[in-house]
Amino acid sequence: MRLDSLISSAVFEAGCTLRYGWGSYTAWLERFRIWGVKRVFIDLLDDGLTFGLVFAFALVTFALPTLHETDNVWNRGRQYAITFTDINGNIIGRRGVRQNDAIPLAEIPPYVVRAVLATEDSRFYSHFGVDIQGTFRAMLANARADGVVQGGSTLTQQLAKNLFLSPERTMRRKIHEAFLALWIEARLSKDRILKMYLDRSYLGAGNYGVEAAAQYYFGKSIRDVNLSEAAMLAGLFKAPSKFAPSVNIDNARARANVVLYRMLDVGFISQGELYEARRHPAEVISQSDYYSPDYFLDYAYRETLDLIDSQGLQNDYVLEVKTTLDSAIQKAAQKTVTNMIDTEGPKYDVGQAALVSMRPDGALKAIVGGRSYEESQFNRATDAKRQPGSSFKPFVYLAALRAGYTPDTIVNDSPITIGNWSPQNYSHRFHGRITLTTALAHSYNSVPVHLMQDIGRAAIIETAHRVGLKSNLLAVPSLPLGTNEVTVMDMTTAYATFANGGKLARAYSVLEIRRPTGELVYSRTRNAPEAPQVVDAATIGELNHMLNQVVVSGTGRAARLGFTPQAGKTGTTQNFRDAWFMGFTAQLVTGVWFGNDDSHDTRHMTGGSLPARTWKAFMEIALAGAQPEALDGIPLDNSYAKYVSARGDGNVELSIPAFGDSALRNSVTANVPATKPAPTSDAVVSVFRDVFSLSSQRSSSNVQSAASIFNSGANQNFQPSSRAAENHLRLKRLLQSR
Repeated sequence: MRLDSLISSAVFEAGCTLRYGWGSYTAWLERFRIWGVKRVFIDLLDDGLTFGLVFAFALVTFALPTLHETDNVWNRGRQYAITFTDINGNIIGRRGVRQNDAIPLAEIPPYVVRAVLATEDSRFYSHFGVDIQGTFRAMLANARADGVVQGGSTLTQQLAKNLFLSPERTMRRKIHEAFLALWIEARLSKDRILKMYLDRSYLGAGNYGVEAAAQYYFGKSIRDVNLSEAAMLAGLFKAPSKFAPSVNIDNARARANVVLYRMLDVGFISQGELYEARRHPAEVISQSDYYSPDYFLDYAYRETLDLIDSQGLQNDYVLEVKTTLDSAIQKAAQKTVTNMIDTEGPKYDVGQAALVSMRPDGALKAIVGGRSYEESQFNRATDAKRQPGSSFKPFVYLAALRAGYTPDTIVNDSPITIGNWSPQNYSHRFHGRITLTTALAHSYNSVPVHLMQDIGRAAIIETAHRVGLKSNLLAVPSLPLGTNEVTVMDMTTAYATFANGGKLARAYSVLEIRRPTGELVYSRTRNAPEAPQVVDAATIGELNHMLNQVVVSGTGRAARLGFTPQAGKTGTTQNFRDAWFMGFTAQLVTGVWFGNDDSHDTRHMTGGSLPARTWKAFMEIALAGAQPEALDGIPLDNSYAKYVSARGDGNVELSIPAFGDSALRNSVTANVPATKPAPTSDAVVSVFRDVFSLSSQRSSSNVQSAASIFNSGANQNFQPSSRAAENHLRLKRLLQSR
């Protein structure tokens, strides 16, 4: 009862208070009461303000995008613009968008700025982001024409659309545009807004900004364009796809004339300047003769994006990248592959090929991802995974050498069965007891399988990954015969470790990254880690000697250059679906693959046929004028002189230097010779020949003199390498026994 009484009295008192307050408020308003016509206007104004305020709050809630100044809002959605040059600094292409924002506004010619303002926003410097006068003028013009003939957007509104909005034509986007224009004007100066507009607007053919467009259409910097060219560029802002001179030069010139007359109307140019510009219209350069190594650029672009992330360059959107590409070698590679497919492809029923060529340290010089980039952008050199066949065998033999085998170890080429699998040789015959070198040179299949059974599959996989093969390898019985899938890039990089003396090769295409101002932000010399020694040079020398015999007397004879030491390996997969040749000299490592995209069988194409001939044809061009150089395990001797003479390089001297104390120290660690020396009855001479990698043409007197140097103690301070230790001890024992 008390609670009910309390509530009732409280409600009654509250009601009385409200009635009293309302009465007092009404009495106070009586003194301001307006009657008649004034009352109508006041009520309309009052209601208008009330509903306008409600509408304004709703508009802000509905239309204003969420932007935080702590974000990098000026680069939201921006794409990278990367210009690539070859090893000599010549531009070879671009990826991302074409853009260059490094030209200051003060260096852009005044008539370029005036041409843009005359057509896009002549009142730019007098409005606050939204031009009320211009908007009403455009509305009236469009109403009279019963269509859209004028745009009401200011330059700032267009910048807001370019930076933050989509090109959709909706009322919501227009509201966004107006609010963002006010937001931009409150934060940036007029010159900054104008500069950003000139740099970020799309101007056709993949170009963003006036500098990129001037370079693309006229072959010059925006600093150097004339009035007629400036008018043509300014005409692109309205409809870049329609007025791009690369699409329709007549439309572009007609639009440029409209711009010139608009400049005259607003007083930016004189009548004489207009006539002069019309008499000398802009000339557009041809893009048809421009060569672009697109397969290489696709790879270099991916590597550049990775470096941008790893080096913290995410806020640098316009970059210049110097690559490792040699344009002459790249052109030779593409031409050679295309010609081989066109001329010999029908004979073997093969339609595609891939080639990768790099320096022994991994610096890429050429990438060919297929017959034609215009026909197919799929990069078969970097993305297609195919079985390497016998070109995988060097990893098996390297694992065997690391396990204690030598090139002269006798192995048995005999039948072997693992489960239900019994590998056969290409000739379907077995050859009994042979050396490891002979087995690799002739690519016998049973021997690497026997080796696998001895050293284990894990050792082979570990060795392949150790030298740089990145592909996932399954420990299947057919592992030694190359049934796992790899890429041409992967295989070539692993072979580069052989040519690099056992130092791990890493494929790379980027040498330097700079800002448009020239500031260096990345250098491989400065930023990349040093290559580790993953296999000792002596063991690599033994493998290289064995691979040299592949091209001298084995399955790769069609690839023999002759004028310089080389090594390589053929590869053919089951049913002749894939054919490979992997080879290297001291200057270049090159991998070649031939096959079909749908993996259908070729017409008995082996790695020693078309791939080997393609490799040789390309390398003869790529190494034209190069000096012959020795490889680990393959010394440079006079056996190459006749080939050098045939090339017309008769001035190249290939004589072996005379022996001396320093020569002895260098020769004791020399690798296995390319050709076996003639037999001798003198054990010391025999060992020295083995140690010094002397060819059979070397006179015995030189060997005897070297033995004298050793016997006299000239090398007593010498510390032999691990590979030379055995020969060192043999020599000591033989000399002591004498």
